[in-house]
Order: sequence, then structure tokens, then C-alpha cells
Amino acid sequence: MTEDTQPQMPRLNEPAPAFDAPTTDGRKTNADYKGKWLILFSHPADFTPVCTTEFIAFAKKQDEFAAMNTALLGLSIDSHYSHIAWMLNIKEKFGVEINFPIIADLNMKVAQSYGMIQPGASDTAAVRATFIIDPEGVLRAMVYYPMNAGRSVDEIHRLLVALQTADENKCAMPENWKPGDPVIVPTPATPEAAMARAGEGYDTVDWYFSTRQL
Repeated sequence: MTEDTQPQMPRLNEPAPAFDAPTTDGRKTNADYKGKWLILFSHPADFTPVCTTEFIAFAKKQDEFAAMNTALLGLSIDSHYSHIAWMLNIKEKFGVEINFPIIADLNMKVAQSYGMIQPGASDTAAVRATFIIDPEGVLRAMVYYPMNAGRSVDEIHRLLVALQTADENKCAMPENWKPGDPVIVPTPATPEAAMARAGEGYDTVDWYFSTRQL
């Protein structure tokens, strides 16, 4: 694929790239997840140790994601049967059942459309990319990890909680925000609003930096 024909990388706050792909739970498309949050994540290969630890971590947190109206969908450039064999192996060797579907992306169509193929890392394997897509099909977050360092599923869960809480409360989240921490109040948009901010009852350090409890 030449530079001129490289697919455009997905962009935040725009519709997530469409997909229609075979998975271990039948064909899946974006429409199957309408009304739900979706975490779509790629891994380099089945039957590899780092990917195995990640899948175990996702599986152990699946109920927590489900309670947040969020589905999980894995992907690698492996065959449908390789996915099935790996799922069974994880259950046998680690005692963990993988209950979310995995896309078999042999033609790399989904991986290419989501920018999961990074030539600097590999031309034939997806990097550790994670995409959070909201119930309207809009891409809200994306995180890339290298081949040799596993991602933090706890951080992905924290990010999802932060996104959902920010949407519900029309606020922003400070570094490493967790439930119970103060949230950031939107910055005033006019000089008049900035001058009034100190008297609005927030914990205000300066006109542009105010926090509140939910």
C-alpha cells in the first residue's frame, strides 16, 4: 500500500470507522453495538504471553464493563479457528473463560481502518490499540501500546468511568481522576464570566481553574 493510499487514521469525536467482520460469536458490525459503549482492542497474535495476560485481565473485568453498558470486542490478524483454540487454551491453562467475541481480521481490513497496523512495529500484526466508542458510534478515546508492553485494563476502565461521568455531569476530569475526586468546572468563556467565577461557590484557585464535588 503506497503512502497516497494509506487509510485515514480514525479521529476523536468523529464516527468510528465502520466494520463488518467475522468473530468467534458470528459476524459483528458497528450496528450491533448501537446504544452501548464499545471497547474495541487489538492484540498482535494469539498464543503469545503478553496478549494472554491482557485477555485474562479483560475477561476478569468484563462484568464491571457490562455494568457500565459496555461491550468488549477483541481483534487480531489470526484465523477464526486460532481464536477458538486460544480461548480454549486460556480456559484450560489459566482457568479463565473468554466470553467476549474476537474479530478474525485476516485481510487486515478492520486493522487498517483503525490504524492498528503500525509499520514501524510490524506490517503483519496489529499493535496493542484500544478504542472507546460511545453509544452513538462516536470514537471517544484511543490508546496505543507497543508490542512489548502490555496495556493496563484498569486504566482503560478508569478512562471509561471518567468519560461517562464527564458526559453526565458536563465537566472535565483532572489527572488520574477516580470516583469521589473533585471534577473540573468548565472554564468561563467571557471576561464577564471570568470575573464572576470567584463568587459562584466553587473551589476556585483562579478564574480558569475551579473544581467541585459531584
